[in-house]
Amino acid sequence: MTRTSPDLRLRQMARIVAAVLLAAGAASAGSAEPNFPITPQQRSTAQQVAQAGVPLSELAPNAPDAYTVKRGDTLWDISALYLKRPWRWPELWGMNLEQIRNPHLIYPGQVLLLERDGDRARLRVAGGPSGTDKLSPRVRDAGPSSGPIGSVPIRFIEGFLNDAVIFDSDELERAPRIVAAQEGRVLLGKGDLAYVRGELGGVREWRVFQQPRPLTDPDTNETLGYEGTYVATAEYVREGGTNARGETVPATFQITSAKLEANVANRLAPAQVRDFDPYVPRSPAAPISGRIASVYGEALNGGQNQIVSLNRGQRDGLERGHVLALWRAGSLARDTTVAGPAQTLRLPDEKHGTLFVFRVFDRMSYALILDVKDPVTRGDRFTEP
Repeated sequence: MTRTSPDLRLRQMARIVAAVLLAAGAASAGSAEPNFPITPQQRSTAQQVAQAGVPLSELAPNAPDAYTVKRGDTLWDISALYLKRPWRWPELWGMNLEQIRNPHLIYPGQVLLLERDGDRARLRVAGGPSGTDKLSPRVRDAGPSSGPIGSVPIRFIEGFLNDAVIFDSDELERAPRIVAAQEGRVLLGKGDLAYVRGELGGVREWRVFQQPRPLTDPDTNETLGYEGTYVATAEYVREGGTNARGETVPATFQITSAKLEANVANRLAPAQVRDFDPYVPRSPAAPISGRIASVYGEALNGGQNQIVSLNRGQRDGLERGHVLALWRAGSLARDTTVAGPAQTLRLPDEKHGTLFVFRVFDRMSYALILDVKDPVTRGDRFTEP
């Protein structure tokens, strides 16, 4: 490997970081995702990371010198292939806080090269006039089959990206509601007509929810939000009103798709644009801790690839893509090694799993259990990794 002088390498890195920041800013300008401000301290940290790489001690024991990206790979898979702690991938790839929100970096067929320099390592992609190019955003005419790899297995959260909703208040109690069904039916599926009362405000596309259930903080028992279980989508067909006899006539809707069967008393909320903007795993920028508020679907326990709600949200600093550590509470033990009555001890908590945050609300969030050793239940603790 050809070595360059420290001064030259620093100047090269400075140019790379500047180009990456510019590209990331342009990418975020056209994105529907908020353009979070970058502080001078964060920008300085990003530049230092780009220059340093990761210590060799952070590499996975069998990290390959070269790897060809395959269709179906995810950023998390590749990070775990190279790193003991996959959420440190931005350091391995010398990226910055703005670019972290743009994972359009790696494509099937690209060859990744692990470059060791002293006690540090960085990852590059093969190609370019110098033999390697730093991984960075690039414009591609990419069809569905040639698009960038995903951050985590999207199949586990795709159905929850917009359908799992936490409302700040019990607004669904006051929302439009299904009051009757076509031909007196009890259950409604795709294509069936539903009759609705409530304030519609000219909206045509709606989502149907079961009556929401309150989610409470495991520590304080405060109600943090109301979880609406998504049932179906419905389209406004015909307005209601009052007929010539003075009778109330509800509005007519048609069920356009159904995840569950809809029924009378289900509530409606305006449909939102489905948000499939990419986001990638990273550690929170500041320490954070909290607890599991619930396992989605009213299950008592959760395992790998299941969804949980957290008692922390945007106001606490959580963002989409944050990786969190799950902790198992230490059990009680008895010290029988000394004379006299045995003393009761509380063993330390042990880290036993990883969460990936994919939806964030004001006071709560949803996360995917990426891996876990023991069942996850309400009240379990999480922190930054």
